[in-house]
Amino acid sequence: MIEFVRNVRLWFAPEQVRQEGRTPDYRFSLANERTFLAWLRTALALIGGGFAVDQFLPDLRWGWRVGLALALLGAGVLCSLRAVNHWMRCERAMRRGEDLPASRFPALLGVVVAAVAVAMVVVVLVRWEG
Repeated sequence: MIEFVRNVRLWFAPEQVRQEGRTPDYRFSLANERTFLAWLRTALALIGGGFAVDQFLPDLRWGWRVGLALALLGAGVLCSLRAVNHWMRCERAMRRGEDLPASRFPALLGVVVAAVAVAMVVVVLVRWEG
């Protein structure tokens, strides 16, 4: 937990990261940035999906609609926070010459999105109305 708090502080102080280790090949830093941006696009898509479920499925029971929308919105929030944290961890690892950090987050995100998709398939097949 202490490492996470330190990383959060570094999110807003990139000049401190630049003082660690040596500067990696710029292509690796740019690839890290592209990965960060891909995660942000995923977060925006999840957030958009959450709003779409809430706004465009008014006939769905309130509990289902809100539950599905909150699951997608929550996944979007977590995805955006994970993106910046992973970007920082990778940047630091490259500067230090360490292995890139491993993460379980892609698997967790995949499970959440799959669970929401299964719930939506059930809703479409059963056509539950509020």
